[in-house]
Amino acid sequence: MTLEARLAAVLADDFRGVVPADRAASIADATGCTVGELLPLLVPFAQRYALPPISSFPVGAVAQGASGSLYLGANMEFVGTALSFTVHAEQSATTNAWLNGEEGLLAIAVSAAPCGHCRQFLNELTTAATLTVVIAGRDGRLLTELLPEPFGPDDLDVTAALMSPQDHGLTLDPAPADPLVLAALAAANASYAPYSQGFAGVALETASGAVYSGRYAENAAFNPSMSPLQSALTMRVLGGADDALTRAVLVEAPSAASQAAATAVLLEVVAPAIDLEAFQTA
Repeated sequence: MTLEARLAAVLADDFRGVVPADRAASIADATGCTVGELLPLLVPFAQRYALPPISSFPVGAVAQGASGSLYLGANMEFVGTALSFTVHAEQSATTNAWLNGEEGLLAIAVSAAPCGHCRQFLNELTTAATLTVVIAGRDGRLLTELLPEPFGPDDLDVTAALMSPQDHGLTLDPAPADPLVLAALAAANASYAPYSQGFAGVALETASGAVYSGRYAENAAFNPSMSPLQSALTMRVLGGADDALTRAVLVEAPSAASQAAATAVLLEVVAPAIDLEAFQTA
């Protein structure tokens, strides 16, 4: 049996892009490698999640969280809107880890060299100074080697960087009873926006009743920031959902960096039959 076949046998049909730490260790044992060596071996599986209808260039990434668990991610493109809405594989894997409770990454393996956009995005992480980046077929290198003279949270006096626990104490008035609004509010409270204070979260519901939440992840350089809808769509793809979106809720704090307009534009492309339900916190 080939290595790929052995890995495919271990990753069950219900696999949803997360390999818990204990399972990662057992897969590594079964394939005769370390967990660190396993990361690039899983990159081809991550590429299967890619949705690149514009570039036809699937990119996969596998991140190792501080807990030892592994998180897959892939690029996602949207026909009919600006390329700036594209989700990069490194953003996808990081979001997957963050929304599953990780507070930092040890390493990330990618099928192609990270672009400057992604190096800047990764530089926002709590573990940016020690993060190892593994590019297929090459030895791992520290992010600090790939991004010399970086600009990041430290330059703007932000000490609790991306993936650090966040709780902004946001509320809605009147207090909502709708579970989807509550899910978006919870995502906004855990979002990361130290530069604009534009804390924001999105919750999506599908025809089957599945719910996928996403958080805003801001960046010191602004443009590599990841919107809450991009985050929620990432989790939907990794969750294997293929049924239609039926509702989309945005909850955000008032700020100069509102997510409402951009969220509505992207939602019009991915789910033109539904309207965005937008709320501002008190």
